[in-house]
Amino acid sequence: MDVRKLGNIEVSPIGMGCMGLSHGYGEIPDRAYSIEAIRKAYAFGCTFFDTAEAYGPRPGVLGHNERIVGEAVHDFRRAVVLATKLHLDTNEVSAKGLEVVVRVHLTASLDRLRTDYVDVYYLHRINPDIPVEDVAGVMGILVQDGLIRGWGLSQVDADTIRRAHEVTPLSAVQNIYSMLERGVEEEVIPYCLAHDIGVVPFSPIASGFLSGKVTAGSDFSHSDDVRKYVPQLRTENMEANQPILDLLESYAERKNATKAQISLSWMLHKYPNVVPIPGSKNQERILENLGAWNVHLTDGEFAALEAGLARIPVHGHRGFVERQGSSMANWNRR
Repeated sequence: MDVRKLGNIEVSPIGMGCMGLSHGYGEIPDRAYSIEAIRKAYAFGCTFFDTAEAYGPRPGVLGHNERIVGEAVHDFRRAVVLATKLHLDTNEVSAKGLEVVVRVHLTASLDRLRTDYVDVYYLHRINPDIPVEDVAGVMGILVQDGLIRGWGLSQVDADTIRRAHEVTPLSAVQNIYSMLERGVEEEVIPYCLAHDIGVVPFSPIASGFLSGKVTAGSDFSHSDDVRKYVPQLRTENMEANQPILDLLESYAERKNATKAQISLSWMLHKYPNVVPIPGSKNQERILENLGAWNVHLTDGEFAALEAGLARIPVHGHRGFVERQGSSMANWNRR
């Protein structure tokens, strides 16, 4: 298994998005099962685990997921890369000052993760009231203090990345990216490639659609299930996007792999700085996704797959520049 880099931080080619162990996909697993899932991923070879202060069963109650991750990796903390994220509230920053607020959030995350440093510390979403350049400056201080090894941004365009990177070099950008969401290929990934910034796609299997296991009959009625908001999982869009699943199936049969593995192998082949973090609360699925690093497309297979995708229109884009409004509140936790 090769390694990849987020800035100068080495990670496994595929990481584990841990959100689903705490929120977002219906009923959450038993805590012991979740801890075992993370440890099995590590034993399989995964060295990159992604969490956030916001991931938990109830909005506003911080740290549920961080505590699970911290307990799971405690015995091998130095062998893995931990990424977590913070939100910045305008009123909190106005009252206390930006650096103080960031340090308060980071200190709490460190405590929950049972560690004395975070490898990649993300700003979870851009707050338009707080200049990203100011955030970048504080992150640079935290790097100098040894509290974080690198930092990142999530759901941002190339201009925002540039402005931040010029203040304190970024390690990673975490945006939505999959065969159904390719907007980052236009400007974000090229900029990151040119400046040694890792790209960490979340939802790389399009919330399960590209696995072929999510169907029009799947139940997303749970109060805490982000899939009810995913445009591609509306019945009409799932039916319209079926040709992409058919294309994936043809490669899966040829490579003795799953459709999800082909979709991950495709992005690994395409960009050397991409490190997807598929999320699942199912242990078997987690290991299946990680196994995609052993599925290798030849240059010819990749070119044919790219050509096939280019001929198929995609229905139901979400995009990586998010709309404001209450309908997006659940997305903002991701």
